[in-house]
Amino acid sequence: MSDFWAHPSAFVDEPSHVGAGTKIWHFCHVMAGARIGAGCSLGQNVFVGAKAVVGSRCKIQNNVSLYDAVELEDEVFVGPSAVFTNVVNPRAFVERKHEYRPTVVRRGATIGANATVVCGHEIGAYAFVAAGAVVTHDVAAHALVKGVPARFAGWVCRCGTVLGADGAGFLCGECGKRYQLSGNGLVESAALEARP
Repeated sequence: MSDFWAHPSAFVDEPSHVGAGTKIWHFCHVMAGARIGAGCSLGQNVFVGAKAVVGSRCKIQNNVSLYDAVELEDEVFVGPSAVFTNVVNPRAFVERKHEYRPTVVRRGATIGANATVVCGHEIGAYAFVAAGAVVTHDVAAHALVKGVPARFAGWVCRCGTVLGADGAGFLCGECGKRYQLSGNGLVESAALEARP
């Protein structure tokens, strides 16, 4: 007995793992072997491949396909009709299943509606890929990227608000959190202060 809910038109193949409280809406297909965490929402017509991984509390909007080698960490938002790939140079007449390149979307990131993420890249924690963007390279934590190809356009807070620069780093005008540059992205100032 499972604690998730699936609409009668959805197919959830066994064996697969779907966490408690997850809702799977109309015309979805979860392949055998797929792993989906707790408290997720899969909108209408979502496909989850056999070797795809979805963390807990993710929201995947209508018409999204998560193919093999795509991994979403916890609390990822994927907008309607966003696209993920898993082969760089596909041909209908050439078998390339052994060439899948992994795509990892880190915790709390947002992929906007109709965005495309070319395989083999990492989207950093709390990054924001704007609607319609085409990601062709890694995206740093808390980075805002937009355009075709996607280019850096600023920094975003954990709450999703674009950050403003101040003398001490970056400040969120909505929730008041402060951030500083660290490695390949931003880190919340409180997290830096807590380090020994």
